[in-house]
Amino acid sequence: MTCPHAGTAATATDVITLDPFVADLDEESARLREAGPLARVVLPGGVPCWAVTHHAEARKLLTDSRLVKDIGVWGAWQRGEIPLDWPLIGLANPGRSMLTVDGDEHRRLRTLVAQALTARRVERLRDGIRALTDGMLDRLAALPAGERVDLKAEFAYPLPMNVVSELMGVDPADHPRMKALFDMFFSTQTPPEEVPQMMADLGALFAGIVAGKKERPGDDLTSALIEASENGDRLSTEEITNTLQLMVAAGHETTISLIVNAVVALETHPEQRALVLAGEVSWENVIEETLRWSTPTSHVLIRFAREDIEVGDRVLPQGEALIVSFGAIGRDEAQHGPTAGEFDVTRTPNRHISFGHGPHVCPGAALSRLEASVALPALYARFPGLRLAVAPEELRNKPVVTQNDLFDLPVVLA
Repeated sequence: MTCPHAGTAATATDVITLDPFVADLDEESARLREAGPLARVVLPGGVPCWAVTHHAEARKLLTDSRLVKDIGVWGAWQRGEIPLDWPLIGLANPGRSMLTVDGDEHRRLRTLVAQALTARRVERLRDGIRALTDGMLDRLAALPAGERVDLKAEFAYPLPMNVVSELMGVDPADHPRMKALFDMFFSTQTPPEEVPQMMADLGALFAGIVAGKKERPGDDLTSALIEASENGDRLSTEEITNTLQLMVAAGHETTISLIVNAVVALETHPEQRALVLAGEVSWENVIEETLRWSTPTSHVLIRFAREDIEVGDRVLPQGEALIVSFGAIGRDEAQHGPTAGEFDVTRTPNRHISFGHGPHVCPGAALSRLEASVALPALYARFPGLRLAVAPEELRNKPVVTQNDLFDLPVVLA
């Protein structure tokens, strides 16, 4: 496959191949920023595209109607150059939902979800989130003192997964199978021969949940989507199923990473941790600085140019694909000043776009912030002496190019 270029001349050395193992996301993000606001990249699996890496240009592109979600615009897709067993195919072509359409169709599919996730309605979930958090912390407190614990598996993962499952009406009995399939879905290391079956299994799992809700509706968003479709809102079963899958995936992965990354940031910056625990800096500052500095979403796949679009001194050519590199954007000095590369909870809040921008901004941003605002202070109130159980350099990134995610978070609770 080729990646045609218009505008400023480029050479092969300009192309940045994203590391499928994500060995050093910070270094890779720095290289992307240095390459300019529009960088040529190669995704795992050898698929070339472009990445927007600076804040100002990303904001413009994310509101540019010439940049669309319709995969049919992608020249490489039209030419049959993207194999269906590409490990990232589910992220590039996840089926029809509010994630993959634009304009009126996007507004139609997004409206019902957005209405359920307004800041006011999300706030009503606070007591339930607090109860879930307290129950998990009680179980952790019952463990032998000084025992090494995987905080991700025992706290950062089950909290958002249970919250979004209750919101969407997913039975916790489905969690183990769902986790296994999502691990394959997001990973760059899923064997190509297993991708088609994984996609089919994931689709069947969520189709089964929707079918069950049609027979036994409940007080949840999936049932509400089904009811709306029956009352004339024109939601097809495929759209409901894909929306459910999207909401569960995005509704737990981002919050897991937010909680994990905040803990890692605080534990590797003890002087700032002390300010927070002394009440001199708010947890809101911690959350917003974590979202900026160690954004949960490293790259968002994928948008397509309907026509040539100027970006800085380059041109995103018609028919080409673009990813949004939030890991690079969050530390853009032009937006966040010369100390953009530093974690600083005392920083004057500066607008970041870690939950996206424009029509496709994450509808679950308020829920993710709420969960973190309950979970983090409760965790440190219960275990003020919490510390990492391994050296920071021993923490292992998962082979996922879309999420800033760790395999585990070993800590000692105290």
